[in-house]
Amino acid sequence: MSLTMYTASVPAFVRLLGNLRGILEKAAAHVESRKLEPAALIGFRLYPDMFPLVRQVQIATDMVKGCAARLAGVDVPRYEDSETSFDDLIARIDKTVAFLQGFKPGQIDGSEDKPIQLKSPRGEMNFTGLQYLQGFVLPNAYFHATTAYNILRHNGVELGKQDFIGRP
Repeated sequence: MSLTMYTASVPAFVRLLGNLRGILEKAAAHVESRKLEPAALIGFRLYPDMFPLVRQVQIATDMVKGCAARLAGVDVPRYEDSETSFDDLIARIDKTVAFLQGFKPGQIDGSEDKPIQLKSPRGEMNFTGLQYLQGFVLPNAYFHATTAYNILRHNGVELGKQDFIGRP
């Protein structure tokens, strides 16, 4: 089987989000067992100029749902970014996974050369589909998921590498 745009994106995204979901479940159990305030972790940032945990999860989910939608040529769903609890963040992940699982390979395969244009506060960014997936979305999604993991690990949640990479 050859690597296609679909197999390089949707299954990887679903796995990443599933692992992130498991990490958040462990964090929720951690705060409950220690009688901690969940908002302290949800709002925690590793450094003052970095986003807090809640925003890391929001960006990771935004990256992957936006990628699948743009590659398939469908509207990107908008989320309110109103999560305030671990349950809210897990529900956001579940909603994103359900969206991703709605795609068929034929909707995304062949999008390697599709023009993708993003507007950002730093200006317009133009990619081919392959550049967008490999050089923008995958690094960003993994960066934000890794940062979420690091925030929780820094705060004593018992996590290991296997929690992040998951089981094959």
